Amino acid sequence: MLNKFLKICVLALLPMAAMAEGFQAGFDYEVLDQPIKSNADVVVVNEFFGYTCPHCNAFEPMLHHWSEQQTDEVAFVAVPVVFGRSWEPYAKSYYIARQLGILDQAHQAMYDAVHLQQRRLSTRTAMQKFFAEQGVSEADFDKAYDSFDLKNKLRQGNRLAARAKITGVPSMLVNGKYVVNATMAGSHEGMLKVVDYLVAKEQAAKAQ
Repeated sequence: MLNKFLKICVLALLPMAAMAEGFQAGFDYEVLDQPIKSNADVVVVNEFFGYTCPHCNAFEPMLHHWSEQQTDEVAFVAVPVVFGRSWEPYAKSYYIARQLGILDQAHQAMYDAVHLQQRRLSTRTAMQKFFAEQGVSEADFDKAYDSFDLKNKLRQGNRLAARAKITGVPSMLVNGKYVVNATMAGSHEGMLKVVDYLVAKEQAAKAQ
């Protein structure tokens, strides 16, 4: 009982500390007019990104470190955006890697292929070659590429981005309520500080 009381006190103090930094709705983050409801028992944080986006590439190491520091009370879920036809193959590659269970190795490898090796992976053939380099057989790649799961994940991701009114990347969505981007937060580091504040705010609300 005492531990629970102490936990509630700590969570209540976190938003107060962040407020001291001046985080305000409409300035440092946006509040969605229509929150996106979730049945999750934890605070869900989404990152909207694109592999061809240089800002997303620069943000990735920092974001990866941040996600590794989160407790089981925070669920981090990345969402590849499709702003146009040229973005779709890269969004597909994310979902294929996740479906095949190789996301941990393929995620950074895809960023490196695009930004360090200057490779264009916008065709099925080019993508198949990339996945072969990750140890994926042609048969497994074809099965994932042509799967209903891939089409469904693309639809879900596109719908979430539309409902969150995402117009640029990287952007982050906290618990279906708050949108944070580097323009409002001032920097990538600022984004994560604002996200930490909003996560603490949501955790405090759940603890009450």
